Amino acid sequence: MTVGELAPSTPYVDLDRAAWSRLSASTPLPLTDGDVSRLRGLGDPIDLAEVDAVYRPLSRLLNLYVNATGGLHSASSTFLGEAAARTPYVIGIAGSVAVGKSTTARVLRELLARWPETPHVELITTDGFLYPNRELERRGLMDRKGFPESYDRRALLRFLSAIKAGRPEVRAPVYSHLSYDIVPDERVVVRRPDVLIVEGLNVLQPARATAVGESSLAVSDFFDFSIYVDARTRDVRQWYVDRFLSLRRTAFAQPTSYFRRYADLDDHAAIDRAEQIWDSINAPNLEQNILPTRGRATLVLRKGGDHSVQRVRLRKL
Repeated sequence: MTVGELAPSTPYVDLDRAAWSRLSASTPLPLTDGDVSRLRGLGDPIDLAEVDAVYRPLSRLLNLYVNATGGLHSASSTFLGEAAARTPYVIGIAGSVAVGKSTTARVLRELLARWPETPHVELITTDGFLYPNRELERRGLMDRKGFPESYDRRALLRFLSAIKAGRPEVRAPVYSHLSYDIVPDERVVVRRPDVLIVEGLNVLQPARATAVGESSLAVSDFFDFSIYVDARTRDVRQWYVDRFLSLRRTAFAQPTSYFRRYADLDDHAAIDRAEQIWDSINAPNLEQNILPTRGRATLVLRKGGDHSVQRVRLRKL
């Protein structure tokens, strides 16, 4: 089979890094080394070469999809005989803790905002829709933070419904990784962006059955495009441990940090604690809830052990 071709039984086109990179040879790269350094997440060694090879083609693909959706909107408006404004194009980004999905989201926000058709790009994370710690404690869910049941799913669905309804302003709660909790009375305001990126662990979860057996809405029902950031579980586990060690010297060391108790651990104790957290919380969540949603994504970015994207799978249309 030629590069990019798959057996007819799969719904994806599979491309290796080199083939994917060649797809945007004429697309400009508007970011600099300084931009990438600013966008890079802790423990994610992304550089300008990675942005050039992986995210430049992806931004071009998304630009084409956004423009095509605009054509569909025009056709629909003509058919209905109305002049309704376009609603935001919504992109969902899913993947494990420590896999680098936050960096992916930030880089795409910067790149998409450089296209003339989409100058206004917003990014929210579903962390803001976690239940407050007090509510999680009441429900006995503090040790399952990040699992699907730890989120206020109804609030997230209301938020996305309002976005897709074209509301001029929609507000979302704010989460602090320092305090490990929702920030009381603080909201982020989203004002009719051209593109909204929604990043989170479980954004590709299928709809749940209701009490009467009917299927409810899923968060992904509001997505126009979705991305799953993928890697071998053993690699993600190591990235999580490495990030934990880095946080011990930075965020954990701050006096107001929820995790201040970990700042003074020696290397051996810190590694043990990080591995315990991964094995008891993050690994089960990945295996039971996150990884099974990979096949629902429009596009899968498959990373190697050095964090670089090695393969890209795009769902066929």
